[in-house]
Formats: sequence, structure tokens, C-alpha cells
Amino acid sequence: MSIFNHLPAAPVAPKKPVTDTRHGITRTDDYAWLRADNWQAMFKDPSILDPEIRKHLEAENAYMKAAMADTEALQKQLFAEMKGRIKEDDSSVPVKDGPFAYGTFFVTGGEQPRYFRIPRDGGARTVLLDGDKEGAGKAYFRLAGIDHTSDHSRGLWGYDDKGSEYYTLRVRDLSTGEDLEDIIENTGGGGAWAPDGKSFFYTVLDDNHRPSKIFHHIVGTPQSDDRLVYEEEDPGFFMGVGGSMLDDFIYIDIHDHETSEYLLIPTSDLNATPQMVSARETGLEYSMTEGGDVFYILTNADGAKDFKIMQTPVDKPGRENWTDVVPHTPGRLIISHMAFARHLVWLERENGLPQIKIRDRRSGEEHAIAFAEEAYSLGLSGAGEYDTDVIRFSYSSMTTPSQLYDYDMATRERTLLKTQEVPSGHNIDDYVTRRVMAPSWDGAEVPVTLLYRKDTPLDGSAPCLLYGYGAYGISIPAGFNTNCLSLADRGFVYAIAHIRGGKDKGFQWYEDGKMEKKTNTFNDFIAAADYLNQQKFTSYPNIVAEGGSAGGMLMGAIANMAPEKFKGIIAAVPFVDVLNTMLDDTLPLTPPEWPEWGNPIESRAAYERMAAYSPYDNVAEKPYPAILALGGLTDPRVTYWEPAKWVAKLREKTTGSEPILMKTNMDAGHGGASGRFQRLEEIAFEYAFAIKVAGKM
Repeated sequence: MSIFNHLPAAPVAPKKPVTDTRHGITRTDDYAWLRADNWQAMFKDPSILDPEIRKHLEAENAYMKAAMADTEALQKQLFAEMKGRIKEDDSSVPVKDGPFAYGTFFVTGGEQPRYFRIPRDGGARTVLLDGDKEGAGKAYFRLAGIDHTSDHSRGLWGYDDKGSEYYTLRVRDLSTGEDLEDIIENTGGGGAWAPDGKSFFYTVLDDNHRPSKIFHHIVGTPQSDDRLVYEEEDPGFFMGVGGSMLDDFIYIDIHDHETSEYLLIPTSDLNATPQMVSARETGLEYSMTEGGDVFYILTNADGAKDFKIMQTPVDKPGRENWTDVVPHTPGRLIISHMAFARHLVWLERENGLPQIKIRDRRSGEEHAIAFAEEAYSLGLSGAGEYDTDVIRFSYSSMTTPSQLYDYDMATRERTLLKTQEVPSGHNIDDYVTRRVMAPSWDGAEVPVTLLYRKDTPLDGSAPCLLYGYGAYGISIPAGFNTNCLSLADRGFVYAIAHIRGGKDKGFQWYEDGKMEKKTNTFNDFIAAADYLNQQKFTSYPNIVAEGGSAGGMLMGAIANMAPEKFKGIIAAVPFVDVLNTMLDDTLPLTPPEWPEWGNPIESRAAYERMAAYSPYDNVAEKPYPAILALGGLTDPRVTYWEPAKWVAKLREKTTGSEPILMKTNMDAGHGGASGRFQRLEEIAFEYAFAIKVAGKM
């Protein structure tokens, strides 16, 4: 019997069949009409959405609200708990850069960050950018941060007030706090200052939301006069622009999910033609950081699947001059690297756990910063200056609040700067974090990180929220999350399945969860549920699965493959209409995503492979568990019509009694609400659904 009682009639989307034939195969899509034909314009002006589509989305929201009405008090309680664990007037530890140190802070009740600086060695705080002030009166507002010039006189800041990720850039006089007249529209959200602070480089997004052009803007001139520096003709590549720490170069970074290319502009000649470092070669990835007379290059060249670090002369950066510095070690994945005057630093992961490695550039001696917990998370933030021996990193685990350290690379001394405060209280000893290994269908050992209270019975009766992602090589850290304590305190086991498709166990772990091996991702997640059931951490009737974006595809797939093993499913901005999206080369992310999923336009094999697992295409007549889908109207990454179509088809096909719910944020995009407390309200809503489904209200 469903725990959702006395519901009104669910919305029924009308069927308007559209057929599509590819590779001699014809499919019919009854709900294709939910895709707005004018989506490009609608992202910039949501008011022009087709009234029929808007009416349907609003009807779904009303149905969802009715189904969740009895959780409103619980939502408020969850929100209060989560908010109570946040230090409302929190402030970062400023990062030193020249005569100043820069940081961010919040005020009590504030939704947005405020950026500030102080004199290098302490003193009065000057607010450079007040996010609450800039976002006042807007239903959605997200800052892109502020980047100061080398002489600290000006700042470049950006904002998105639609949720569509088209950012507007402004230039601010940091001495007066006033913005200049410059307004740069439709950008990717940031830019790179020239050393003299009189101009900057930035990326423009085209009508299909792709970063296709780099421009050079002279402060005080209109955007229409900006010089085109570079145009990327291939819609399958992302592009960004940045500056080196020594102000010697402007980097143009071009890449997809498996191929890289860098172009360099010397800041001694801003009008110079960008110089290519190494031409794009399918499968060759590299990223660069400057080290004075050399560039350090993190790359998978020469078969270095888990990456190595090479160097090349600054004046001769071509690949023919690359030489090894940190050799490739199979199973040790190098994630990122930084260079400073006397040290080379990198973050690596081995056996599923991260560590920071440091190399003395003169002697070649190396040492590691590592920790002893069973599962933990490290963050390497480095430093704001090149000529320094002190870097900064953060450490946390599922039970240990985040700790921020300064680390002297020469003396190897670490200084604790800050420990995350939990104002409402947090006793580490009340909780247990564990890392267990779940055997998958082919014998692969899938790491699963667990958090639960010490007094939680491990006899199968505990409810469980099982989270997964598994795509793009993204690893899910086992870090401290105050929000999930609200579940643990209600007897939940909170679990993260580190499934294939991420790089949690190295690059091979990623490759074994993409393209023709994509179904490993889904099978790994089901294997994690099986293991937790077998070991009595929980049981199938008590498991609620959760994933978002590409993790939402995972949710759709496991709903089709093993609906009986899950009590409920939360799919946030779910990429569930995989085949149709990958066949639509006008969508923002489709061409750049072909290396991850395959190109079904050109390849029949890719078409058939996607057709076999695409969640929307494989909805069938079977009893689905309770499902909550979440979407954002202006989401350019996973368009709102993916969850809308999926929910319509699920509701048509399910033979079970559990409701299929959808909530569309009509004022936001992929990341959900922009304010920190607004976001907590969304999480409280999701957790209330999980608690209700698990019967623990």
C-alpha cells in the first residue's frame, strides 16, 4: 500500500506522436511537444515559454505540492536543523596576494557571499562586492566571483540572474566600489586581466550556449568594439581563458572529455597571434601551469593513463620538448598540479584515497601529506602568490568537520587555520564512517562510503539513502556534509556508491563506465544496493536512491532495471532522455558529450547502445517505486523537458500504486536555487520525500 494517500488526479500529458527514423530504425516520441521550439530565446526570457507547456509544468508542481503537503512541517524542521549547523556569519581565511589578503564572508540571514580584502598583515575589512545587495529583488541570482587586477585597482565580476548560465561581466573600481560603464553580455562567467589592468580577455557563449569565441576588451570601450582573438569552429569543444600566476601569459584552454589543446598569448604583446602548444590529438589530454622558465604539464601522453607531469621550456613549449618530471605510476591518478618558485605540488588518488605530494624543484626530493582515516576528502587550494613556501589545503571526512591548514613546504609544518563550526553542535563520537567494498556483476570491487549513528541497528531495518553519480570521471569525495546528519539522526544509513564512470579508483575506473561500458555504472549501483541489503546495513524495502544530472540518468536506468530493489528514487535535473538529446546537435552540450556517450547520429552502434539503456526509451509496464524528479526551467545542461517527458511516460506506464512526482523550479537552472538558504530548502524538500517514502515521518 502506498504511503501517499488521498491524492488528487495526477496530470496527464496529452500524446502528440512524433516519429524519427535513423539508421533505418523508427521511434515514436509521444511527448516531444514538451520541448520548447524557442528554447534558446526562452533561456534568456522565460516569460516567452509556450503557454501549453507552462500550464503542464505548473499542473505538475501543483500535484507535487499536494502529494507532499503532509511533509511541510517536516521540511521546516529539516531546514531549521540544516540552517542551525551553518555559521551564518561565517568568513573565509583571507588569502595573501601582494599588499592585500582576499576572502569572502556571509552576514546573518544573508543568501549571497560578500567579497572583501584587508591589508596583508591584518587591518580593516573593505567590502569589494556585496552579493545580497547586487541580487536584491531577483528571484535568481548567482555570482561568478570577482577577479582583481595585478595592481589591485580594479575587479572583474559577473552574475547570472536567469539560471541559464549566461553571465554578465562588470568592471569595478576597487578604491571607490563603483562600477564602470563597461557591460559585457552573454559570457561564460569570468575573464583574464592583462597585467596593466586596462583590458581583459573573456569567452562569449553563442545562441546554442557554447563558448565559441574569445574576445579582448579594452576598459572604457563598448562590447561591440571588442577584438575577436580566437573562434572555435568545432561545436564539440569547450573553451575557456585564464591568466598565468606570473602574469606572463594568457591561456586559451580548448578541450572535450578526452582531448586538449592550449593556445598562449604572451602578455608582452596582447595583440600577438595565439601560439599553439600541442595540436589537439584525439585522446591526448594535457593542462599547463607556469613555473618560471618552464611550463609544467599534466598529461596522459605516451600511454600514461593515470597521468604524469612533464616540463617544457617556456620559449619552446611544443610537445617535442616535453620531458618527464613525475613519471606515470599505474593506479596512482594525478588529479591536478600547481607550481611555485621552489616547489611542484600535485593532488593524487590511489586506492580510492587522496593525498597531496610535494617535490622540491631543486633537489627533486618528494614527500606526501596524508591522513589515516578510512575515508576522507582533501582539497588543494594552493596559494595566491608564486614566490612562497606556504600552500593551503582542506581536510574532512564524513564525521570530521572541514579543517583548513596552511602548510610550509620547506619545514613541513602544518598550521590549523580554521575548523568548520557547527553552531547547533556536533559530536564526532556519535557517528561512524566506513568504507566497504561491494562486488559487482563482473567481480569489480565497488567502494561504498557509509555514515550512520553508532546506535543505528544494523539488522536490515535501517532506512538508507544511497547516492551515486558515475560519469565524466568525476569522483565523489567522502567529505563532511552537515545536511546528511539530519538523515543519520533519524536512523538512516547515508551511503555513497563510488561507481564506475568516476575516477575514484583511477582512470581505468572511468573508462570502464563510459561508451560501450556504460551499463557498468548502473550495475555497480545495483550491486551496492545488493551488498547493503545482504550485509544488513539496510534492506531493499528501505533504500531510497538519489542522483542528479548524469546521476539522474543512473536513477532512470536503475528504475527500469531493478525497481523492486528501491523504495523510492530522487532524480535531480536527470539526464534521462539520452538518445533524443544526443541526436539533437543544436543543444548546448550534445557535440561536446559525444566522446562520453557516443555519437548516435553517425554511428548505428552508438544509437543502438543508447537505445538499449536510455531511461526514457526503456520505460515499460512494471511497478515503479515512488519517484521524485526535479528540474529547472532555464537549465542549459539538462533541459527541463527531459524530466517532464520522463515523468509523463512513467505515469502512463507504471503498474504500481506509488506516485510519480515532478517539481520544476520556474526561476532557476541546473544548480537549483542560488541562495545558500534557498538551496537548503530544496535539500530539505528532497530529504522530506526520502523520509516519507521510508515511512519514518
